[in-house]
Amino acid sequence: MAPAADRLGYWGRPTSTLDWCEENYVVSFYIAEFWNTVSNLIMILPPIYGAIQTYKDGLEYCYVYSFLGLAAVGIGSWCFHMTLQYEMQLLDELPMIYSTCVFVYCLYECFKQKNTLGVFPIMLLFIFSVSVSVVYLQWKEPVFHQVMYGALVACLVMRSIFIVTWVYPWLKPVCYISLSVFLLGFILWNIDNLACDSLRSTRQKLPPVVGAVTQFHAWWHILTGLGSYLHILFSLQIRSTFLKHRPKVKFLCGVWPMLHIEAQKTS
Repeated sequence: MAPAADRLGYWGRPTSTLDWCEENYVVSFYIAEFWNTVSNLIMILPPIYGAIQTYKDGLEYCYVYSFLGLAAVGIGSWCFHMTLQYEMQLLDELPMIYSTCVFVYCLYECFKQKNTLGVFPIMLLFIFSVSVSVVYLQWKEPVFHQVMYGALVACLVMRSIFIVTWVYPWLKPVCYISLSVFLLGFILWNIDNLACDSLRSTRQKLPPVVGAVTQFHAWWHILTGLGSYLHILFSLQIRSTFLKHRPKVKFLCGVWPMLHIEAQKTS
């Protein structure tokens, strides 16, 4: 997507099918897209902590896998934007499909009895993931991946709206905040793609630190990372409420939201 005049760095000429709007190897000789790389920290560190806390709270492993899946996307995206190599691109894009399938499973199976396994949805999502992977490995078309990922996100949006409309209306704030944050990230992602030349020209006139604010693909990472994290909290609240636990939102360092699950008190 970006112009081809970028300089070369430690990882050599890009082999990925996508090269985003951030100028390559400007900040560091060792990192192709610096801001697009470091912005993935929000998808790595908080989800790992969330997975540990969820495991301690004793909820089903699918919620632990949700957090770990988001962290895997962050790690893959870090590797992709750091190197712009095709293998690392796959390490970013395929986990996006796999982790979102876990999100879909958790949200569509949230009203099952505890410790029951939904064999049919697991098989359906597994077949979908394998099919997308096989087609994408043969047909290296990024739009195909984006459409498949968008279809999974659409499933999450429809299910989320159904739950907060008909089942747990009191969860509307966290639901709509997570959706809005994700949508804002998607809008900035599109601006970064469509207005790359203008953004690059603007950065040339700004101090480097100020110009970094115009790295909209990095904002896509930050906002979709936060939106996905909030979605997992939303899914956890639904599940813990159905199981008659007592979910409590706590803020790590007074800033970052965490969901602590307490078991129902017995009388």
